[in-house]
Amino acid sequence: MATGTRSALLCSVSIIILLKISVFSCQQFSISFRQPSDCGDGSYFDISSLSCVKCGSNQVSSKSGLACECRAGFRVLVSNGVSILCQECPEANQVVTQDGYECIRCPGTVGKDGKCQCPEGSVLVERDGNGNPLNEARCQACSATDPAFSAPDMTGNRCVRCGDSFINSSQSCICGTSNTLAGGMCFPANSLPTSVASNVIFSQLTLPVQSAWFSSFMYSSAAACLLFSNRTACQSLGNMCVMNMHSSGSINNDVCGLYNTIYRTTAAQGSSQDISYWRTNLPWLYYGDQPGMASQALQNEPLPVGFSFKGAQKNTNIELRAAVYSVRGEFLRWESVGRGNLQLCPDTPTRQQSAFTFGTAYKQSCVLSVSELLTGYPEPLFYDVFLVIQNSQDNRLLAVPLLNANQQFNGQFVNQGSDMSKWFLTRRLMLVDTLSGREKSISSSPGVIRVASDIKIGFQLVPNTQKGQVYPPLMSVGYSDVQIKDPSTQTVTVTFSVEYTMNQEEARIKTDIALGVLGGVAVVHSLLKTASWKRRIASPLIDLETIMKFLVFYAGDLANVFFIITVGTGLYWLIFFKAQLFVSVLLPLPVQEERFVVYVGCAFALKTVQFLHKIFVQLSVDVFFIDWERPRGKTTKHVEASGEAKSQASPVSIWRTYFVANEWNEIQTIRKINPTFQIMAVLFFLEVVGFSNLALRDPSSNLSRSPEQYTPSYSLILRYGVATAMWLCIGLIQMIFFTVFHERFVEDKIRQFVDLCSISNISVLLLSHRCFGYYIHGRSVHGHADTNMDEMNSNLKREAENLCGQRGLLPNSDTQTFQISITNRLRAQYDRIIEPISRRRGPSRLVDATANPCEQSTKAYHTMNRFLGSVIDHAHREMDYIVKDKLLLERVIGMEFIEPLDKSIFYNDDSHSFADVLFYGNEGVLLIFDALFFCVVDLGKQNFILAAVLTYLQQMVFRLIRNGLGRRNLANKTLVDKRFLI
Repeated sequence: MATGTRSALLCSVSIIILLKISVFSCQQFSISFRQPSDCGDGSYFDISSLSCVKCGSNQVSSKSGLACECRAGFRVLVSNGVSILCQECPEANQVVTQDGYECIRCPGTVGKDGKCQCPEGSVLVERDGNGNPLNEARCQACSATDPAFSAPDMTGNRCVRCGDSFINSSQSCICGTSNTLAGGMCFPANSLPTSVASNVIFSQLTLPVQSAWFSSFMYSSAAACLLFSNRTACQSLGNMCVMNMHSSGSINNDVCGLYNTIYRTTAAQGSSQDISYWRTNLPWLYYGDQPGMASQALQNEPLPVGFSFKGAQKNTNIELRAAVYSVRGEFLRWESVGRGNLQLCPDTPTRQQSAFTFGTAYKQSCVLSVSELLTGYPEPLFYDVFLVIQNSQDNRLLAVPLLNANQQFNGQFVNQGSDMSKWFLTRRLMLVDTLSGREKSISSSPGVIRVASDIKIGFQLVPNTQKGQVYPPLMSVGYSDVQIKDPSTQTVTVTFSVEYTMNQEEARIKTDIALGVLGGVAVVHSLLKTASWKRRIASPLIDLETIMKFLVFYAGDLANVFFIITVGTGLYWLIFFKAQLFVSVLLPLPVQEERFVVYVGCAFALKTVQFLHKIFVQLSVDVFFIDWERPRGKTTKHVEASGEAKSQASPVSIWRTYFVANEWNEIQTIRKINPTFQIMAVLFFLEVVGFSNLALRDPSSNLSRSPEQYTPSYSLILRYGVATAMWLCIGLIQMIFFTVFHERFVEDKIRQFVDLCSISNISVLLLSHRCFGYYIHGRSVHGHADTNMDEMNSNLKREAENLCGQRGLLPNSDTQTFQISITNRLRAQYDRIIEPISRRRGPSRLVDATANPCEQSTKAYHTMNRFLGSVIDHAHREMDYIVKDKLLLERVIGMEFIEPLDKSIFYNDDSHSFADVLFYGNEGVLLIFDALFFCVVDLGKQNFILAAVLTYLQQMVFRLIRNGLGRRNLANKTLVDKRFLI
């Protein structure tokens, strides 16, 4: 028991010791957090130990809190640069000198700091000419009049010559009562208003701010500029006008009003650089004082240089240079624009420089922290931007006009519309203004900041130019006003872009003309289709169904018109923009592409109507398989009731019919191309090979891009042009390959089906319209097809050796496929035979409940088989037919000129046009529909991979629908049980 207690006690002590060791090991590297404000008056903050250290005797903490100094009345006796020793002044009427090392008597008053103080206009003298301390300090008055014109300097220790404004205004260093003292300068009476409006209007916040900077320097800058022609003051005044967004009005005491007053007053001084808007000594801020000057500045005369994308004279470099000024009006430097000086968004220099490659649609956007802007831009910089025009003699600078979206005139925004005649063009811009929004003092934190959130440089191509000439560029800027609440969480979105435009009116007119002409052709073609459809259904009346059919036909033809126009437009811009030597065309802007996107949407919507109508027509086709096989003998059948034996014809096997029906069911959705390969090939060339790079908004024709390069946005027109061109080219190559090689040397399912019909001794009747359709003559030349293998091989051998007749419907003819135009009488008889079956699929009140469905189907099948067989054999004189060739014009317009009144007409059809009731015969519609579907998805998401996936899914869905519903229609129309269609 004692041993257990002792063990437990020992264990507890060990744990406590370990915890102590752990705590000690954690605390031995920790310090107490202190800052200078925590140290108090008797201690200072030691920057080495990061702790508070107590000052010595007769010492207090300095204002910074980082050192100690002697108390008032104590001088520094010893100082080694680290520590000091203080000694009290020996006499009661002595104070410490300004440097703190001597004691001296004061001639006058003593300041709050315990040191001598002199009256205004005098300087304090504590040492003689040799530097020896005086027993008593003296106050030496500065001579404010001629010839000295002196006054105490900022420290009050020496007399210096006073400012020229005092001397010029009052002939002394004292600004008289008749003069105005402002900004440390003295001004005589002048034409400027003495009361100025120093408020800055932040229009987006509807918040006027009484700017400390404007209050301190606005009037003095204006007066110095007007009275003394002080260039720095003039620049400073102009900068303040820029900070107020160049806004002006009827009042003349705001900053831009003062600038305009000086501009008008100094008209006699002339202009700078022979530019009438640039007054001597003043910064150039406005293109005149009235609207309407924009067109003269921007579209009066093109630049004397041309731009070229390729060749020996390639010129795509845009060189801009800016004169940079400080907020105080000082000229700082010339800067080459680029590499980030006007682009607030951080990026690599290579990508930022891409903004100044002609033809490259550059746009860079980012979100910046307000706290970073406050830290990085304590004062704004101002830029006068020029375009460098290089020639053989010298480099000229062309002023780039500025369109400030925030500029107001009489309280109204004047530059936010598209009407150029109302614009006020200006000069000089800033990027970030954190100064004008300071109210209390210049050193206080701003309540509002202003950021150039949208800077855009625009070039416009000269109409009909062949030498790449453009008009002078226009720089547009929009500012965002941000009220400071929590800078660490507030952000502002900024954008820098360069865009290129040309007059698109001619292209729009040509497109409208093409649309009108082709639309008229589409109307005529649709009328012909409607007339053909009316003849093929044998209906002379124009009813609502006729009108609806015309609209459906017109939708398909108009879809083709829109498709032709959009593809032509896309290829035009792709070829002429990317391949041009000297610049003669520029891509439409994204907003100008909206009309094109509408055309593509119309093409897709109308083509969808045509596509769905094609599927509906194919799913309602009347199909019947005529079995020519006849019994080859008789069989004996015993009757159970009487026990007698009856002799009857041997039954004909139905399996051949089932087999042909299955083959027909399988070829319903085959196509002339491989849809999956089509999608994969298009995607491969666009994404892997890099043809998608041709759709970028730049003049480059390279298929590959370096990751370090700037990648501009895609042009929807070019993207559509590249995608459709690739889709159509690959589709056309596939069709040529399958038609010329695959179907000839590998497999042709359409002709194989015709051969199968002949081998199976089965003909096929297809009625796509009431009185029009197709006939495949499959009657075996051997008489029988229901035979064994030996006889079948023997028959095929005889046919190969031309030892039997030909397969054609007519003697000595190989033509097995026909377009047929039947009479009303024949169609009526067809409907009477099939009516019982059709009634069974109708409303229940029309169905004979006592009838056996299987017996009805079997009876109808045999009746129809015998009837159609007899018609083909010319057994019905009143329902006879003739065989002839179609006229060339009939083939071209798809319409039969002869109406079958007494006899049906079988048109020879070697082109196997019965495939029109299959996907195979409508490859053009399917190819265009898939291309439009692919492009519509891509235009919406700009993602070729997504477009390819959705196009594949769309094809699968419609293929399943066509197969499923086509199988059901085949079972209903051929009277073949759908269980045998696998």
